[in-house]
Amino acid sequence: MAAVGFIGLGNMGAPMAANLVKAGHRVTGYDLNAEVMRLLENAGGKSASSAAEAARGAEFVITMLPAGEQVRQVWLHQGGLIEAVKDAGPLLIDCSTIDVESARTVAEEARKAGLAMLDAPVSGGTMGAANATLTFMVGGTEEAFARGLPILKTMGKNIFLAGGPGAGQAAKICNNMMLAINMIGVSEGFLLAQKLGLDWNKLHQIASTATSQSWALNNYCPAPGPVLSAP
Repeated sequence: MAAVGFIGLGNMGAPMAANLVKAGHRVTGYDLNAEVMRLLENAGGKSASSAAEAARGAEFVITMLPAGEQVRQVWLHQGGLIEAVKDAGPLLIDCSTIDVESARTVAEEARKAGLAMLDAPVSGGTMGAANATLTFMVGGTEEAFARGLPILKTMGKNIFLAGGPGAGQAAKICNNMMLAINMIGVSEGFLLAQKLGLDWNKLHQIASTATSQSWALNNYCPAPGPVLSAP
């Protein structure tokens, strides 16, 4: 089993790190929120006092952060992760959903330092993170992808190499755009049903077996009632 440094233990990162622990990996995590680090400790992992400390000695360094600004800061700023691990040679994996430019910039700086890096954003939400059924959209070299695949399989069900650096983020942006359009369509459909006096539960029952069926309809239906687990 591998030593893994995991930075960013929020709603997605915490269950992903916990699944690595369950699989027998030695996980050291860091987050600005001390409470979530205690949750990792309770799951069998270790906590660190900084991102650099979490990454030190790791074979894989994973980040799950809110946005490109945080990713650049954690990886690139003075005392950042690339500087901290450049002599150890771990595989770097960023699972954050960020802009393509930031992903490519960080990957290029990693390459200059002699390190391989994957951008590997996910789809599947917190439930997918908890159940290790996430879809990973990965950007990077084939060699780095092969190296990281066993770790990614521990956290997800469907893992795809989309292309070179930044391609994972490009795939995630395209997926999110299509999902958003679908969600708008579902919302408009239920608003129309309301205006026409059609029962929402009946519409959902029909639509979920007709040509308008979709993930958004069956998981994120905005109308109260048909999908009780919808946010």
